[in-house]
Amino acid sequence: MLKIDRLELGPVQTNCYIVSGEDQQCIIFDPGEEAGKIQAVIKRKQLKPLAILLTHAHFDHIGAVDELRELYKIPVYLHHKERDFLGAPKLNGSAKYAAVPDYRVAPADELITDEQSLAIGPFTMDLHHTPGHSPGSVSFYFSADRFAIVGDTLFFGSIGRTDLAEGNEVVLLASIRKSLLTLPDETFLFPGHGPETTPNREKQHNPFLRS
Repeated sequence: MLKIDRLELGPVQTNCYIVSGEDQQCIIFDPGEEAGKIQAVIKRKQLKPLAILLTHAHFDHIGAVDELRELYKIPVYLHHKERDFLGAPKLNGSAKYAAVPDYRVAPADELITDEQSLAIGPFTMDLHHTPGHSPGSVSFYFSADRFAIVGDTLFFGSIGRTDLAEGNEVVLLASIRKSLLTLPDETFLFPGHGPETTPNREKQHNPFLRS
């Protein structure tokens, strides 16, 4: 049984998830900021990080990537359609806000090119390309443990914004219906901001998904 630690980090309270197993190995999802808080959890629980996985490369999801990658000597995974976002403030959204510094992160070590099953150490997950919020958004589905980490694709009662680089609401809604609402109804969906939800809850109550 996998364990999930959620940390709300940075100026917009982005969810970072640390998924760990019984052997204390772990994967870090979307380390958006405040690397020290992530390190503190890892140290307290005596975890061994294997990789950093990014649901997408907007600035609020990548701020602690370089520090953690260097500290733990682990690879960063990102969808290939956002390979240029990490080092480009206009693409990762940081250039849009005067109060936010320009975010420039080193290139990803591993590029995701297809929907596939990904194995990292003892962890196995299904990858779902869920574009719309951004062109390379990916949802990571752990079928055996009945949860998915979905980034900013779908929220509790809402959907991801589409006014940043290469966002598209039509594409986003299609991604949600194809890849997330078709998961088992009681699957826990862990988003990039706010509380978790389920496909069943969103099908019944999300105003953006009523048809």
